Amino acid sequence: MKTISTEIRSSRRHARAEPVILFVVAKQTFAIAASAIHEIRSTDSLSSAASEIVVKDLPQVRHRLRRGRKFYYVVNACAHFGMPPSRPTLVLVLRNSRVAVLVDQIDRMETMSRLTALPQSFSGPERAWYRGLTLVGESVVPVLNPSGLLTEQELAQLDASGDSMANPVQSVAPSVQNEAQGVALR
Repeated sequence: MKTISTEIRSSRRHARAEPVILFVVAKQTFAIAASAIHEIRSTDSLSSAASEIVVKDLPQVRHRLRRGRKFYYVVNACAHFGMPPSRPTLVLVLRNSRVAVLVDQIDRMETMSRLTALPQSFSGPERAWYRGLTLVGESVVPVLNPSGLLTEQELAQLDASGDSMANPVQSVAPSVQNEAQGVALR
């Protein structure tokens, strides 16, 4: 007869390691599965491919990025997670998604050997944002759920606003138009 502790030890031995990318947003470290990332780009290199958008109910999305024939909605991680503003320098373009994420920096790649379910204290929208928590060194790090950044309803809302962007300048607020002349991605 197996005991619970034997089963846990056995499952740990057979736990599948997963490569993750550790990234920083407003001095907080997050992880995301390396397989979820299509590419990592500097915000400077994408400025000509991005257009500003303003959707009242989605302040965390301020840009639409064109990569080839696809459009990605760029989520500002600070705004999305309710963190203090920072100066993002990188864009994580997600694989199999229409979402890209603005982050401050990449910390490093790491191997995640264990993913722990979110505690019950995570009771709001963050339950969709994260796959769970992992331990990296001495720190507990939230692991991002790539499909939890924007819901299908939010993507449809952004698509509808994008359809009205035949002339993008008309859909951008006048104060944003002046700002956008210097820096396309923030």
